[in-house]
Amino acid sequence: MGESIHDDHDDAKTASDSAITSGDAGHAGVLKVYQTGELTVVGFGGVDVPDEVCIAGYRDQLNQLVEQHKCKVLAFDLTGVRLVPSGMLGVLTTLRRKVDRLEIYNASENIREVLQLTKLDQLFDLKDVDVKA
Repeated sequence: MGESIHDDHDDAKTASDSAITSGDAGHAGVLKVYQTGELTVVGFGGVDVPDEVCIAGYRDQLNQLVEQHKCKVLAFDLTGVRLVPSGMLGVLTTLRRKVDRLEIYNASENIREVLQLTKLDQLFDLKDVDVKA
């Protein structure tokens, strides 16, 4: 993938109390929206996902994001993330049923191992892509 996945768009509006932000908000552990549309890219800004994240809140907001932007491909940029809480894996599995394809970018070896052991690697497309710093 030659172009960066981190394209900020003004149409990725979220509530001020949301755990999902647009662009680089600099909040550790907060899911960020890098790009929206048929290909929607979200990530954690290069930091680990804290265990205490509100999984239900993420699930609801990600479902809304997918529906609002008519997302066909949902991509999670896991650059710099070493582990993903099990509840978040459940959210990814649920979201996979709502889109044509769910891609996981730059998963760490630990995350890849968990996905292989749980056979979730068969549901998701794992890719290594270039991201701008």
